[in-house]
Amino acid sequence: MIAGESVLKRFLNYVKIDTQSDPESSSCPSTAKQKILGKLLAEELKALGVADAELDEFGYVYGTIPATSDKKVATLCFCSHMDTSPDCTGANVNPVVHKKYNGEDIRLPNDKTQILTPAAHPDLLNQIGNDIVTADGTTLLGADNKAGLAEIMAAAEYLMRHPEVKHGRIRILFTPDEEIGRGVDKVNMNKLAADFGYTMDGETLGHIEAENFSADSVKITVTGVSVHPGFARGKMENAIKIVSEIAALLPKDKLSPESTSGMEGFIHPTSISGTLEKAAMNFIVRDFEESGLKAAEDTLRRITIQVMKNYPNSTFDFAVTEQYRNMRQVIEKHPRVVQYAAEAMKRADIKVRYEAIRGGTDGARLSFMGLPCPNIFAGEHAFHGKQEWVSVQDMQKAAEVIVNICKVWEEKA
Repeated sequence: MIAGESVLKRFLNYVKIDTQSDPESSSCPSTAKQKILGKLLAEELKALGVADAELDEFGYVYGTIPATSDKKVATLCFCSHMDTSPDCTGANVNPVVHKKYNGEDIRLPNDKTQILTPAAHPDLLNQIGNDIVTADGTTLLGADNKAGLAEIMAAAEYLMRHPEVKHGRIRILFTPDEEIGRGVDKVNMNKLAADFGYTMDGETLGHIEAENFSADSVKITVTGVSVHPGFARGKMENAIKIVSEIAALLPKDKLSPESTSGMEGFIHPTSISGTLEKAAMNFIVRDFEESGLKAAEDTLRRITIQVMKNYPNSTFDFAVTEQYRNMRQVIEKHPRVVQYAAEAMKRADIKVRYEAIRGGTDGARLSFMGLPCPNIFAGEHAFHGKQEWVSVQDMQKAAEVIVNICKVWEEKA
C-alpha cells in the first residue's frame, strides 16, 4: 500500500538535518536549526497539496488533509517531534542502511567499538530479512522522532493521492523541543482544532501506549557557611559537600533508574552545580501514580533534612515543579481512541502490544490540554545514543497504521 522507499527516502533526508534541542536556551524553539527542518516539512506538505501547511514563529508545523467522507467524523491529529536529544550529538548524521539483516552483529563503520548485538537489542531478531538503518557510530541517528515524521508524511502522501479512501478531517502537527519537555508549550489548540490525536513516537512494532510516568522536577538549593579555608576549623559548612552527601544517601537498590523497571518509579539526580557558599542539585522524580510521586519526594525531603541536621548554620530550599501527568487519567475516559488504533494494527497484520511508557511524550501533555492522545509505535530503538536504529519495514507498517486509523474512525462514525 505505502511504498517503503517513500518512507526511507524521507527519513534519510530528515536525519541529516541537525535539530538538537537545548535545555539551557529560553527561546522557542530552543534552537533555530529546528526551523530548517520545519520549513522543509511545510514545503513538502504544500507540494503534496496540503494547502494550509505552515511553519509558525515558534517552530510548529501545522497542516490539514481535507475530509473525503460525507459523514460527521472526528477530526484526528497525528503528531511527531522534530528535535533530537541533547544527550548525544546530532550534527553531521551519516545514516547507513543495512540491507536484508541476517541476524548477526552490526558493527558501525566509523566507530568499530559501536556494535549492535541481538543480545543487547533483542528486537533485531524480529528483523531478519528487513532493512536496518543506523548512524555511522559517531552520532545518534534521530529515529526519535524523525521516524515518526517520515511515517506521517508518507501516510499524508498516500491519502492526498488517493481521495477514494474515505476519512474525516486530519490535522498534522510537528513540534519542536519535545526532548527538553517543552514540545507543546506553544501549541495553538484553537488552531489545531482536533478531537483526538496520536503521537507517532513509540518503540517496537505493535506498541500502543496509553499510560506514562507522572513527572516532577525537584531542585534542592543549599546555602552553606563560607569561611577562609585557612581559618575554617569548626566554622565552614561547605555547600558542595552537603549536596554531595544528599546524593550519596539516595537509595541504590530501589527508587533509582538503574535498579527499577516496569511500573516502578524513581528519583534521579541530573545535575549538581555551585560553590562553597551555595550549591544546587536537580532531580527528576517519576512514578505512574501520583501517590508514588509524592512518596518519592517525601523520601528525598527526609534524606535532605537528615543531612542538614549535621550543618546547623546552613539552610536549604526544596522546590518541586510539576512537569506532566499520566495520560491514562484522560484516555481511559475515551476508550475508542485506543480501540480504533488496535483495530488499525490488526488490519495491518500486526500483533497489538499494550505498554506503559517509562517516560513522557507530547501526547501526555496534549491529553491534559483537551486532546486525548495515546502513543503509537514508530519503530525507533536505542534512542538518545550512538546505537540507535530503526527498521524500514517497521516504519512502513507505522505509515500503514496511520492510514488504517483514519479509515476505522470514518467507518465507525
